[in-house]
Amino acid sequence: MSAETNKALIENFYTAFQNKDGQTMADSYAEGATFHDPVFENLKGVEIGAMWKMLLERSTDLKIEFSDVQADESTGSARWVATYPFSKTGRTIVNRIQAKFVFENGKIKDHKDSFSLWKWARMALGASGLFLGWSGAVQGKIRKEAQGGLKLWMKRKRIQ
Repeated sequence: MSAETNKALIENFYTAFQNKDGQTMADSYAEGATFHDPVFENLKGVEIGAMWKMLLERSTDLKIEFSDVQADESTGSARWVATYPFSKTGRTIVNRIQAKFVFENGKIKDHKDSFSLWKWARMALGASGLFLGWSGAVQGKIRKEAQGGLKLWMKRKRIQ
């Protein structure tokens, strides 16, 4: 695909995110796609779309901004910011994320989001996140809770 087509795919993806359109986000991925970020480390296939749908369904007052969208014939990138209240504490999260993409036949084949899980923990958990959010144990607990939540959500929605 052309650089313009891939750039448009990224822009459509984040516009769908802004519009809370999880189905369009899910449809942006190729069959067998992979996703990685500091929380959801190794999602594959339908798990990726399910993650976005779950996050959108659970979100209250979510604001998405994106910028610096770039793409060539096979790769792309963007910066995006998610601002939302963390459901467990009510604390406001402003998560700044760098996204990298690999494309295949007009779809996202690989998606990697990078952000500081320690900074996220500080915003979400306050003092405990500030003092312990860097630790492998706390980060492991965050990952386990999020991934367990996704598995339960997928089971309830009968997504396999």
